[in-house]
Amino acid sequence: MKRFLWIASVLLALFVAMPQASAMDLTPTVKKALGTSGVGVSVRDYETGKIVYEYYGETKRKPASNMKLLTGATALSLLGEDYRYETVVYIAGDVVNGTLNGHVYLKGSGDPTLNYNHLLSLASALKNTGIERINGNLYGDESIFTDSQLTPGIVPEDETYYYGARTSALVLSPNSDFDAGTINVRVTGSKQGAKAYVNPQPSAMGMTIVNNTVTGAKGSGTSISVTRKYGTSQVIVSGRIAPGRAVEKLVTVNNPTINTMYAMKDAIQARGIRFVKQPEVGRGILPQTATRLGAVKSQTLAQMFPEFMKLSNNAMADLFVRKLGYEQKGEGNTATGVAVLREYGQSIGIDMSKFQFEDGSGMSHRNGIAPNGLTELLFQMKAVPVFQSFYSSLPFGGMSDRLVGGSLRKRYTNSAYRTKVVAKTGAITGVDSLAGYVTAKSGKKYTFAVMVEHRRSSAISGIDSVVTNLINNN
Repeated sequence: MKRFLWIASVLLALFVAMPQASAMDLTPTVKKALGTSGVGVSVRDYETGKIVYEYYGETKRKPASNMKLLTGATALSLLGEDYRYETVVYIAGDVVNGTLNGHVYLKGSGDPTLNYNHLLSLASALKNTGIERINGNLYGDESIFTDSQLTPGIVPEDETYYYGARTSALVLSPNSDFDAGTINVRVTGSKQGAKAYVNPQPSAMGMTIVNNTVTGAKGSGTSISVTRKYGTSQVIVSGRIAPGRAVEKLVTVNNPTINTMYAMKDAIQARGIRFVKQPEVGRGILPQTATRLGAVKSQTLAQMFPEFMKLSNNAMADLFVRKLGYEQKGEGNTATGVAVLREYGQSIGIDMSKFQFEDGSGMSHRNGIAPNGLTELLFQMKAVPVFQSFYSSLPFGGMSDRLVGGSLRKRYTNSAYRTKVVAKTGAITGVDSLAGYVTAKSGKKYTFAVMVEHRRSSAISGIDSVVTNLINNN
C-alpha cells in the first residue's frame, strides 16, 4: 500500500510538472510551429479569467516589449489619461533696454513628445517679453530625474541605435513617432562624384556631423549608414547614394539635455534674438529667484499612447517609468519606477511573483515573466477604469494604418483574422512574444500570451500559427 501511494505521488508530481492540455488543446500546433524548448503559452477565458490552456505557463520567459503592457497599464492608471507634461522657460537676471543680463533656463518634466516647435514657442515667450539680446548662458534643469540616462539592460553596442536611446527630463523628439533622444539625419544625393547633402533634423543640436558620403551614378544603388561614435557627439554619415535620392535615418544623441539646449539656442536665434557673446550651454538647477516666462504642454497621455504601444516606443517606456517614480514616490529613477509598477500590479490583483523585471521597455535580457502572469494582467485590466484607452492603444492585427495596426499591421491580414487579434508584440535578440486579446471564430474571447526565447531565427510565423489555430478551432 505504501509503495502504491509512493508511486501515485510520483506520477501526480510528474503530471503537474508537465504542460497541461485541456478541452482546448493547442499542444500539437505549439510543438509543430515552435518546438518544445523555450516556449510558453497561456490562454484565459476573457469573461472568467480561468486558464483554459497553458504550455509551461508558469515558467518565466523574456518578455521583450510585452513588458510595456504593465508599464502602460500603470502609467495610464496612476498618471491618468488626461495627464499633460509641462516644459517651462525661465530667466534669471534683469532685462535692460531689450538685453537680458542673465541666463535662460528650461525646466524639464520628462515629456517624451517635446519637439522643436515647442522650443520655438518657448523662444517666442522670450521675444514677447521684449528680450532682443541675451548676455548670458543657457541651462537645462533635468533634476527631477536622478539616475543614468541609459536604461538598465542596454548594452553599449545598442546605445547608438534609436531603440536604445538615452533619455532625460529634457529630451527632444525629432518626429511625430516621439523617438525621443534621437535626431533624424536626411541624406540627399547631389551630383555624381560629389558628397551627398546631409541635413540633421531638427538641427545638429550640438552634434558634429562627419560627411563621408559619395553620390554615385544615376540609377545606382543606395547604401547609406548613419552611426554615432560611441561615447561621443560625433555622427558619421557614410556610403553611396544615387543623385536626387533621399533617405532618412535616426541616430541617438550623446547627452539629451545638452543636445536639447543646443536646439533651444537655435530656436532663440530663429526668433530673432541674438547672443551678445557665445553662450555656455549646459545643465543647471533653476534658481528660486528665476522668473517664469512661458510654458508648453504635451498632448494628453491617452492621446500619445498609440505611438507608445502600437509602435513599441522604448524611450517613452523609460520616461514613463522614471516619471512614475517621481510622481508616486518623489524619486525620479528607474529603480523607484519599477517598484511602482510592481505595487500597481499587486493593487489590481496580479500575482507579481510571476514577474521579474528591471526596466519598463523590455529591452533587458534579465527580465522574466510567466505567460500566465501576462494573461492575468490582461484579464485584470478589464476592470480598470482606463481599460478602453489601454485596449485601443494596442496594435490591431491586419489594419494597415500604422497608428491602428502598429506592429501587427502586416500580420493577420486575411479577412478571417483582421482585427481579431489585438495584442502587443515583443522582440529582442533570440526572443519573440505576443500577448493580448483574441476573438475566436465562434465569437468567444480570450486573453493570451505566446512567448518564445533562445531562437536563432524569428518565431513570428510559428506564433501566428498558434494564434490562428486558437481562432479557427474555438
